[in-house]
Amino acid sequence: MIYFLKFGAAVLLPPGLFMLVFLWLSFRIWRRGERGLAGALLATTLVFYALSTPLVSSALMRNLEAAYAPPEKPEGDVIVCLSGGATLDTPDLGGSGGLSEGSSARLMAAARLYYHLHVPILFTGGRVFKDSGPEAEIAKRILTDLGVPEKDIILETESLTTGQNAKYSAEIIRARGFMEPVLVTSAFHMRRSVLNFAKYGIEVTPFPAGYRVNMQPRAFHYMWLSPQSSALDDSVCVMREELRYLVTATMGY
Repeated sequence: MIYFLKFGAAVLLPPGLFMLVFLWLSFRIWRRGERGLAGALLATTLVFYALSTPLVSSALMRNLEAAYAPPEKPEGDVIVCLSGGATLDTPDLGGSGGLSEGSSARLMAAARLYYHLHVPILFTGGRVFKDSGPEAEIAKRILTDLGVPEKDIILETESLTTGQNAKYSAEIIRARGFMEPVLVTSAFHMRRSVLNFAKYGIEVTPFPAGYRVNMQPRAFHYMWLSPQSSALDDSVCVMREELRYLVTATMGY
């Protein structure tokens, strides 16, 4: 019963609610004789529905996140951690502003790596918008709270994009003589990040973090067919990453 109620709630709330409206509009348009328009709207609705289901979104995300696996015994002389967003004025221990969920997962992986490798952490990320937080500075506060010495924290505070993360980090890596950078970022973001670093002549050891889906598909459950905003977000995330990867690979941006 509990899953039946969850499925019903998913249908009656966005994005499921929108799909019901689109289906009703398709039927009304078809009844008016505009079969082509009705068919186009129905096809669009079905694609929208498919992308909103965990069945489809998980398959898309799983394929992207499987591009790289973390090494069993990572080695390197610097940990490069990419930012992924921050708030400006939310309350936090020792100050205001906090990292986004994705950034937090990346930073936690970098901190854990630090205690395995005992090499510096280079955190790269600036303040992307006027109302967003200074990502590298917030990361430094959190890392020191986690016991990482300030002398082992290097900040890159100017980058606003993944391309700039790679460009400015590459300059620091070369200036400080690092030879074996370990790159930490979200698993879905790793493929494009590796490409950006390669563009600036830096070969990295990928260490993906913050996985959004299981690595192996599980036994089917009908809830996988319920429309969910989180599933739609995963699908859009994959499409955005693929588009940006294509732009970087073809145009260098």
